[in-house]
Amino acid sequence: RSRGLGDVYKRQIYKLVRLLYLNLFYSTKYSAIVMLKTIRVILAVICLLAVTMLFLDVTGTAVRYVGWLAKWQFMPALLAMNVVVVAVLVVVSLIFGRVYCSVLCPLGVMQDVISWIHGKVAKRRKFTYSPAVTWLRITMLALFVLLIALGLARIAAFIEPYSEYGRIVSSLVKPLYVDANNALAAAESPDSYTFWHVDYYVTWAMVAVAAITFIVVAVLAWMNGRTYCNTVCPVGTILGYLSQFSWLKPVIDTSKCNHCGSCGRHCKASCIDSKNQKIDYTRCVACMDCIGYCKQGALTYAHRSKSSVKEADESVDKSRRQFLTVSTILAGTAVLKAEEKTVDGGLATIIDKEKPVRQTRITPPGSRSIANFTKHCTSCQLCVSNCPNGVLRPSTELDTFMQPEVSFERGYCRPECTTCSDVCPAGAILPIDRAERSATQVGHAVWVRNNCLPVTEGVSCGNCARHCPVGAITMISLDADNPDSPKVPSVNTERCIGCGACENLCPSRPFSAIYVEGHEVHRNV
Repeated sequence: RSRGLGDVYKRQIYKLVRLLYLNLFYSTKYSAIVMLKTIRVILAVICLLAVTMLFLDVTGTAVRYVGWLAKWQFMPALLAMNVVVVAVLVVVSLIFGRVYCSVLCPLGVMQDVISWIHGKVAKRRKFTYSPAVTWLRITMLALFVLLIALGLARIAAFIEPYSEYGRIVSSLVKPLYVDANNALAAAESPDSYTFWHVDYYVTWAMVAVAAITFIVVAVLAWMNGRTYCNTVCPVGTILGYLSQFSWLKPVIDTSKCNHCGSCGRHCKASCIDSKNQKIDYTRCVACMDCIGYCKQGALTYAHRSKSSVKEADESVDKSRRQFLTVSTILAGTAVLKAEEKTVDGGLATIIDKEKPVRQTRITPPGSRSIANFTKHCTSCQLCVSNCPNGVLRPSTELDTFMQPEVSFERGYCRPECTTCSDVCPAGAILPIDRAERSATQVGHAVWVRNNCLPVTEGVSCGNCARHCPVGAITMISLDADNPDSPKVPSVNTERCIGCGACENLCPSRPFSAIYVEGHEVHRNV
């Protein structure tokens, strides 16, 4: 009898130990999910602030330390054929789900911030499940791929998330940031150089496009979270169809779920059908909000079992066919397409200059050719925001709308500057060193006789020759038979690199007496 009683005690002690272990295990597991969510939020905020500073910073510090974040954006990396980055993002999506959309993508994180603010203002955070608008997602992705295939990346960029965010920050936020900087510069003592005056150029087109984009994305985020990501964004569609095959994802334990709907009300992707206990993994952004709000412990972030896979077989099969079709097109397209002014001395810029009519537009050094630049540029405005010489600005021409163009009314392209090639994430401006930059001919100078002061006023000038950094301009007599006649510039087009110093520093107004004509294909001199 005593032996039997001892066995009972042993069994009870075993049950107690097992219960304590299970409680500790599941508590630890839940804590790990909470910790993962916290880490995700922290990383998302850091990435958002870092990418934002890439566009706002006027000192070049942000580009030096976090410029790599721009190169880790999905579509710019794909256009630049950055195989390592694309491969890493694909592998991460296949393991963890769409964490790119909830951590690295600045437009996605911006939508989360707007949605969070709405929750605070409304004193509640409630979303509703909505079926996937598959036809719209596929149509937008197919249109995006078609535009890329046709070499119209500048048009496709209007629905590319990173470029959209870049335009919003550089056109709507940076002017305010620069104004604040200039106010501080004006208020500090003359012997202090903590802040300095910065000029920043915006056009009505920049502001209009950025404002419309922000309003559309913000309204959709305010109303129902990640609607834009899961209906319009081509990157969201690509990674969404990848993520449905991810190894880890939120899983519903149907034996614990009581259909309370809490997970669906807190799902910003509107992808949890709590009534039928199903999750649309093509729209899930792996934010793990649903797990944190499930009081029954029915949701976990884990590998799905075979039983849980069965419930979504039909939708997955359909999505798999769609994904394979679109990804094949996209992969084929990617393979085919592989391939503030710093014033001189503070006084040299003539603010009343007007842009000349160029027969061939000028593209930045490192772009190699107009064709390469046009096909790869996504109009994110990162090079415009970081150009220290005020040379780059968004184009208002219809065929190159919002793509950066080179113009020299406010500065010239210094031969030692490689900033635009350092920051471009899409391969539109390829990296070059200072030696290569100073030898790259993007265009050549052209003299306009009727604008030149020695001709029109009969006075000596020579400003263009004095400031030419490569010595491509010499002054010769206007009248070859009269050595005492006024001196006018003569351009050695084989030596000129098209930096625009002559055009920028020419005192003639409103048009310079010498301007740069672009080259279709760059060459080394």
